Amino acid sequence: GVARPAEHVATMGGQDQRVLRELSEAIAGGLPVVLATVVDTKRSVPRHAGAKMLVYLDGRLTGTVGGGEMESRVIEEAKTLFTTRRPRLLDYALVEPSRGDPGVCGGEVKIYLEPYMPAHTLVVVGAGHVGRAVVDLADWLGYQTVVIDDRPERLTEEEMPNAGTRLADSITSALGGLDITEDTSVAVVTRSVEKDVEAIPLLLQTPARYIGVMGSERRWREVTTRLEAHGLKTADLDRVQAPIGLDIHAETLEEIAVSILSEIIRARGAGPEG
Repeated sequence: GVARPAEHVATMGGQDQRVLRELSEAIAGGLPVVLATVVDTKRSVPRHAGAKMLVYLDGRLTGTVGGGEMESRVIEEAKTLFTTRRPRLLDYALVEPSRGDPGVCGGEVKIYLEPYMPAHTLVVVGAGHVGRAVVDLADWLGYQTVVIDDRPERLTEEEMPNAGTRLADSITSALGGLDITEDTSVAVVTRSVEKDVEAIPLLLQTPARYIGVMGSERRWREVTTRLEAHGLKTADLDRVQAPIGLDIHAETLEEIAVSILSEIIRARGAGPEG
């Protein structure tokens, strides 16, 4: 609750500018971060409206919203946003620690937590007509897209104008070189059972949030029979959504893409354990 000298306030302003510079760099570099901003205060508080702090996924911090127990609580709340991806408004009274308040300055403070997450990545295995429709819609949704196919003619700028990354290689080589994280979805829309059988074991070794495979129920039974013959267990295959997409009676390529992306959106909204 002690007033800060004017020169210290100027230094803190510079620190807040550093927070904004680092936020811009994190967004450009695809790093997930949470920005904490003091948006309202009453009476005596450590920092006033506009003060900022950046919280990184690895626990690093830039800036401060006041220090002490209050800031510790803000950091813990910020960490939850890496999973929920939803902004939050925190409201603290800094009056009486004996009743759970995170400070004794005598004031109140509201802090807005805003997550900045990199664009979700969608890997599309198979660059046929469905693959292109999925990529087009995913691009419109703001996803990063990676398309894999062993037919270079399917991965030209003309055939795949909205693809972010085009990998003209075998499924094994292409998937082996990708960093598939929990923030990745995979749509397997290949032209054959053999290609599905090649892709699925590799994908099941990754933490991908969603793995979907296109095809009829009969085709999926053939795929699972072959995979189980190679040692994959039913519990492993339960991670795979097959047939891919929500059942919305899709018929056109565009409708099929909508059904696939809808299922991916639902899987992402459910969170890691959804």
